[in-house]
Parts: sequence; C-alpha cells; structure tokens
Amino acid sequence: MNTTKGRVLVAMSGGIDSSVAAVLLHEQGYEVVGMTMKTWDYASAGGSKKETGCCSLDSINDARQIAVELGFPHYIIDIRDEFGDFVISNFTDEYLAGRTPNPCVLCNTHIKWDALLRRADQLGCEFIATGHYAQVRHENGRYVVSKGVDENKDQSYALWGVSQESLSRTLFPLGAMRKTEIYDEARRRGFTELVNKPESYEICFIPDNDYRGFLRRRVPGLEERVAGGQFVLRDGTVVGTHAGYPFYTIGQRKGLGVALGFPAYVTAIHPETNQVVLGNYDDLASTATVVGKLNMGKWSSLEGRGLVPSTTKVRYNHDGAPAFLEQVGDKIRVYFEEPVHAITPGQAAVFYDGQDVLGGGWIERHVIGELPLPAELAAV
Repeated sequence: MNTTKGRVLVAMSGGIDSSVAAVLLHEQGYEVVGMTMKTWDYASAGGSKKETGCCSLDSINDARQIAVELGFPHYIIDIRDEFGDFVISNFTDEYLAGRTPNPCVLCNTHIKWDALLRRADQLGCEFIATGHYAQVRHENGRYVVSKGVDENKDQSYALWGVSQESLSRTLFPLGAMRKTEIYDEARRRGFTELVNKPESYEICFIPDNDYRGFLRRRVPGLEERVAGGQFVLRDGTVVGTHAGYPFYTIGQRKGLGVALGFPAYVTAIHPETNQVVLGNYDDLASTATVVGKLNMGKWSSLEGRGLVPSTTKVRYNHDGAPAFLEQVGDKIRVYFEEPVHAITPGQAAVFYDGQDVLGGGWIERHVIGELPLPAELAAV
C-alpha cells in the first residue's frame, strides 16, 4: 500500500462506523493506526445489563480484528482514570446541582480528542479520525464543522466543543456518506458481522440506561439525604412529595407519582430547597435562554455583530428552532422566534448558520419573560 497522504490515528470503537472509517482511510492511501479507548470499567458500574458498547471486550476484539485483517497496527489505551475524574464526576455533580448533563459532548470536548492527539503525537500521526457523521473544512482562517450529509445520523451537535487546534488535525471520513452507504461498504468487503451488530445508544458508563440507579450507587447515602422533597406548583402550592430532586429532569412526565387532574411535567428544579416544580406543557415554553462556557466555530466571536440569526438546537434530538443570538461578554443570549419547550440547564445549545456550526455552549438557564428583548426585536 502506497501511503502518500500521511499517518492517521483512527478512534475505533468496534462498531460499524469507526471500522468503515478506518477501512476507507486505509484504502485512500493513509497510513492508518487504530486505537480503542477503554473509558469505563463495567465491573464497578453495577446495574443489571450485560457489558456492551464501545468499552466491552467484544468491541475491543472487533476493532483489533479489522486492523489484523487489513494489516495496520492497533492499540488499546486505558483512559478510565481521566474519564472518571472528569466526565463521571461532572455527570454526578451536575445532577446534584439540579441540572441535566450531557456526558457525551463533554467526553468529546475534554477527553477523547485530547487523549487521541496526545497519542497521535507519540506515534508520529499527523491526523486523527473518527466515525462521526460530520464534516470539517478550513475557511477564512477558521476550521468549520458542518452537518453530515445524512441528516438522520448527523452528529455535529456533539462536536461543538472541539477546539480549533484539534479540528485542524481531524478527519471525518463518513461526513459525506449516508448510513446506507456505510452498510454497503461493509458488506462489499465481507464485514457481515459489523452489519448485523446492534448499535448502542445508551450512555457508555450506564449500560442499563438507569441513571438514577447509577447516582444511588455513586453517591452513598444520597437517597436518604434527598428523600421527602416537595412537589410544588409555580405559585409555591405544595402538591406532593418526591424521592429527591436529583432523580428528576426538566420535561419529565412519567414516574412522578402525583395526580393533578392534568398532564403534569417537571418545569424547574430547585436543589437548594429540594423542590421540584410541576406544571402543564405550556409551562415548559421558554422564549429565551442564556448560554455560557462558549466555544465558537465559524467565527471566533459574535461580539460586535449585533443580532445574529441562527437555528439553535437545545438538545441532541431537537430539530432546532429559529433564533437570534446576542453575545454579551462571555455569554450568548438566545432569543427564539417562537417559544421552545423543555430547555434544560446543563444541556448544550448549539448554534447553526445553515449547515455550519457557529458555536455552542452550556445552557445556564431557561427564561420565561425575564430577559428583556433587544430593541430591534421588541419593535417587531
């Protein structure tokens, strides 16, 4: 194989996407080095589900088998300590602060890319690559992430926090492909086991999808400490008791255990008083939000640009809503053209200019009638 395009470290989880990404880069003339990251020890997680997903022994073996068949090296790196110290501690702390975290975005931003680049330097790799459905290009001195061609699989939302320096060395081989094409590529090369392998969608360190059980095991005595909190309405009326504020999320409807005569949703969480506010669906509607801890993409800043139109996604599976952005210092105020439901502190807000990621940040609060509209919008 004539490797003329450089040496690339490919993050290989053992799933079909990262495996096909490695195969394609290998065939395109890159000198591929495969790497699988062990982020979590299932034996210490508890829960009821068998070990699955990107950290299981089976997945590591699947990634290694691809490398063996194609003749490129494969390494396993143990990043459990740094993953646990940062991602899992943040996950726990956010719930204890009354917010709902997004560990996958945090992991991409602070763990996986940093870990890959460090190892890439050690192994003499110019580039790193992943199997994300997204694209990156260099334009006007900036590295711009844009949506993958397959909008149903697009993962650009999870990449807003990757730094410019990291993006300068990142390849997304699947960004211009559709999932059906990925399956076709795998079948064409005889990787039928990959085609038939079920995809994993749960948080990697909570394989049974029971985050409440994880918190109970992670924080000894938590249940006793927070039990007996109050369900209240927006006016402060007490309407019941609950199991503890960390076990609820904004927008939650099921499992509340109270009957109010109307469909009740969690609309706010107050950790300082252990109160969970309930209301109807309309009470979840917010006209604006405040976003902090920014990482900007297409432009380095929005300051001085006035009101910037965008489509803003407030969670991974959100379609996005038309909004105007106003940067004030190190925060961005987002003014939605129409109210958006269940904006949740702790989740990421990602701003798009068409297909391009303008930037993103962490939602600090949702706003219902508290944030005065700029004069330009108030006059509309």
